[in-house]
Amino acid sequence: LLERALACLADLRSRFEVVVCEGAGSPAEINLRDRDIANMGLARAADLPVVVVGDIDRGGVFASMYGTLALLSAEDQRHVAGWIVNKFRGDGRLLQPGLEMLESLTFRQVMGVLPMLSGLRLDAEDSLDLDGAVDHGAVAAPYGAEILRVAVVRLPRLSNFTDLDALAQEPGVLVRWASRPEELADADLVVLPGTRATVADLAWLRERGLAAAVTRRAEAGLPVLGVCGGFQMLSRLIVDEVESGAGAVPGLGLLPVRVEFAREKTLGRPVGEAYGERVAAYEIHHGVVSLEGGEPFLDGCRAGSVWGTTWHGALENDGFRRAFLRQVAALAGRDFAPAPGSCFAAARERRLDRLGDLIEEHADTDALWRLIEGGVPRQAAPFVPPGAP
Repeated sequence: LLERALACLADLRSRFEVVVCEGAGSPAEINLRDRDIANMGLARAADLPVVVVGDIDRGGVFASMYGTLALLSAEDQRHVAGWIVNKFRGDGRLLQPGLEMLESLTFRQVMGVLPMLSGLRLDAEDSLDLDGAVDHGAVAAPYGAEILRVAVVRLPRLSNFTDLDALAQEPGVLVRWASRPEELADADLVVLPGTRATVADLAWLRERGLAAAVTRRAEAGLPVLGVCGGFQMLSRLIVDEVESGAGAVPGLGLLPVRVEFAREKTLGRPVGEAYGERVAAYEIHHGVVSLEGGEPFLDGCRAGSVWGTTWHGALENDGFRRAFLRQVAALAGRDFAPAPGSCFAAARERRLDRLGDLIEEHADTDALWRLIEGGVPRQAAPFVPPGAP
């Protein structure tokens, strides 16, 4: 896979002035280094300068930064150009002696100390950040008389959960994660999100009693939405010889569709229309859905109070989102009205601007720019022992 990753990186570098490669976890995971293509493996292969960011809010940031460098080989150490301390709260004067000692011990510059910034709500990288992905306590006042409660089932192999970010920023919409049947009881809308393992997560849904709770909701005429893998779970039948090898597996039977997994993944950026509103989305899935009835809904269908689609990102379309929420509110019996001026793209841009302002104010942007222009420092810093085992 490294050659494929390098080809993708080369394509990006040919089309953009600056490409930032975010690592995954620690660059000093010595048990994985021989097959690492996400951290120092990529940095070495593409000759990239590296800045290590430490989360001081977790504690032990000086030990983890020094230890990270000391567990890298001399060849890997050559790429590490500096440090950034993230999520600092407190008196910077008390931190300064530690920063100076870190620089003297590692022969590398601290390029910034970024303060803790609450409520930033950036797109989460993976499901480890789920608790921060939806800000439970920051619901803007509803435009109508009542709020709308959305329960998203927290599947074990959850994916593409940023689909729900647009709902979470909508004034008067309370989004929360649910892993027990009772947590669905007072929800106005239940969402089955995407998953990397549809059949396995469907089994988990049944084991936990969540499948029965979702079925009871649908039978009572209460709203349920399935997205991609969640949509597949709502089907009559899933035939999977590819992902799980389980063969024919009964779905929840809440939508008149049949799903068969293909070996080639469907990738696309579809554009369509629903409720008189334009919808631009993306799709990435092995499961191919065959419609056997129901009303059209994007690329999927609707049956009563249950909707399903393979399209990710549809709720980021403001007009469609508002129209969909009006349908949900009517079925749930809520006096809820979506705010007419809410714009998800603008809200996301404001969050990114806040982050950009934070970097500009608290990081050494001149030092970062030198790395962008010059690459890996040609004057190698001294080796910090013991190095890689």
